[in-house]
Amino acid sequence: MFVGIDLGTSAIKAVLVDGSQSVVGACSRSLTISSPHDGWNEQAPEDWWNATLAVLDALAAAHPHEMAQVRGIGLSGQQHGAVLLGDGGQVLRPCILWNDVRATAECDEFERRFPQSRQVCGNVAMPGFTAPKLLWVARHEPEIFAATRHVLLPKAWLRYRLCGEMIEDMSDASGTLWLDVGQRCWSDAALAATGLTRHAMPALVEGSAPAGRMHPALARRWGMKDAPILAGGAGDNAAGAVGLGAVAAGSAFVSLGTSGVLWVTTQRFRPHPQGGIHAFCHAVPGMWHQMGVTLSAASSLAWWSRTTGIAEGDLLAELPERLERPSPVIFLPYLSGERTPHNDGAIRGVFAGLSSGTTRADMTQAVLEGVAFSFRDVVDVLADAHSPLTQADVIGGGSRSRLWISIIATVTGVSLHRLAHGEQGGAFGAARLARLAVTGESVRDVCLAPQRVETVHPDAALSGAYDVSLARYRALYGGVRDAMRYGAAT
Repeated sequence: MFVGIDLGTSAIKAVLVDGSQSVVGACSRSLTISSPHDGWNEQAPEDWWNATLAVLDALAAAHPHEMAQVRGIGLSGQQHGAVLLGDGGQVLRPCILWNDVRATAECDEFERRFPQSRQVCGNVAMPGFTAPKLLWVARHEPEIFAATRHVLLPKAWLRYRLCGEMIEDMSDASGTLWLDVGQRCWSDAALAATGLTRHAMPALVEGSAPAGRMHPALARRWGMKDAPILAGGAGDNAAGAVGLGAVAAGSAFVSLGTSGVLWVTTQRFRPHPQGGIHAFCHAVPGMWHQMGVTLSAASSLAWWSRTTGIAEGDLLAELPERLERPSPVIFLPYLSGERTPHNDGAIRGVFAGLSSGTTRADMTQAVLEGVAFSFRDVVDVLADAHSPLTQADVIGGGSRSRLWISIIATVTGVSLHRLAHGEQGGAFGAARLARLAVTGESVRDVCLAPQRVETVHPDAALSGAYDVSLARYRALYGGVRDAMRYGAAT
């Protein structure tokens, strides 16, 4: 038996997986985000720990026999977060999250200090990455920076609580801007640019390698016969790729979660930073990937639901099963800034084209379409990066909506495969990595692709109309950007 734990932004999720790769049990606990200022997003690591204890307690209560047989635990985590530890391992401040954009100015400073960063780290410096966050802390909270002895990503901190060791995997480490992604090791020059050394960093392992053993007291708490091995694990998207069997070059998927991700597995390090594409290590040895990110995907619909006071399902129920036309309203889903292709932490969302005849359904449809247009931007940049896409799997909470998948397929021109288990995500991939760490089996033998239940093709009848809406969408960006800068200047 193997356990996968996914430390997400909105919840901690855990799955219990047997030797035939069937999910025996699953549990989750919600998390909250603190936003003390516009564009700031933080979480208390202790909340992650309490939620982890709760989900594993629940699994042990519901499946005591199976939990007793657990041999390995894999961890998946939200990337880029900065957990700062002082002497004795105490947390010095709340974790600054991946979707926090306060460190925009520090991105330029990082690249000024380390001019080779894009070639070595494979990415443009963006405020969501970890390194600029540390420059921000050094500038605005110098006493905290001076007290910092170790910097861990969220799941590495969770491992630290589970086993007492500071270890990180290659995929998650790629999102710090401190990793030499091509060589799969820490970059001393990148660390020096933020006033740090390797002594502040966790040890590095591959995601499928052993990386610690659980504290015996915790194993006893959950009725485990032996303290299980912890795997290196993966960043959330790499764990999703492992769960989908996207371990061979050319494998692709769309993740329609809190953020939106378009992933392509590559056989070598292939950076394309000028387009806002991320080039990271995969969680399995000898593989890399390219990835484009839109910061507000399913979270755009969640925001619209909160704003209207109507449940997401009820909002979607107001739309037809099959659209006859694009919405007359355009929505820019830049609620927390945007990564690919704009790398703009200051941009914000907007509805445009409202009239006295605009309905709530028009606006709901515009939210879905705005996210689809943001994916189209990513598809076009990936094509420029020599990774053209014609098909991809689709996962994440948003994949429950066939209408939304159809809109994304039509707007992007990519056929999307719905999966039998499209929402298992990172926790299931983490459980697979746990198995690999314990058994030493082949990645290809364990990381099998799930069953595809339907392929949603682009709707040719709507493609031309959506091209017009796409042009309107793209034309809005410059005006909104300039308006935001004017507001900041005054």
